[in-house]
Amino acid sequence: MPIPSGIPAPEFELYDDTSTLRRLSDFRGRNVVLYFYPKDDTPGCTTEACNFRDDYSAYEKANVVILGVSPDDVKSHVKFKKKFDLPFPLLADEDHKVCDLYGVWGLKKSMGREYMGVLRTTFLVDGNGNIVKVFENVRPAEHSAEVLSALGAAA
Repeated sequence: MPIPSGIPAPEFELYDDTSTLRRLSDFRGRNVVLYFYPKDDTPGCTTEACNFRDDYSAYEKANVVILGVSPDDVKSHVKFKKKFDLPFPLLADEDHKVCDLYGVWGLKKSMGREYMGVLRTTFLVDGNGNIVKVFENVRPAEHSAEVLSALGAAA
């Protein structure tokens, strides 16, 4: 179960697709869309990332940072970002420690089998580092519009 809104977002540090170590605290003073997704270059994850990409100018105008997090490694993120021209950092959480920290690593079911993986979830973090909204069971195709609506920004 994801951690709730109304509390400080847990601090973390992860490498991004440029091998830069990113910390959540690096973005204090700006709202952050911290979205957790299962796997690079899969249908739902691609749809979600490309919608964030297509709406990116609205996020920039609103001074909002987008950070994507998955258990894929840096090399995978580089390929995914390049293939779809994604303008925001993708963070590599290979050991899923940050997913665990945010409560988004859990039991999933697909075609009758159960396995552990990322529960597609987004956290809206304010400029003070507090979680102001949690989006669970995200629908990739509508998610960016849903986040922009919560921010009061228009695409």
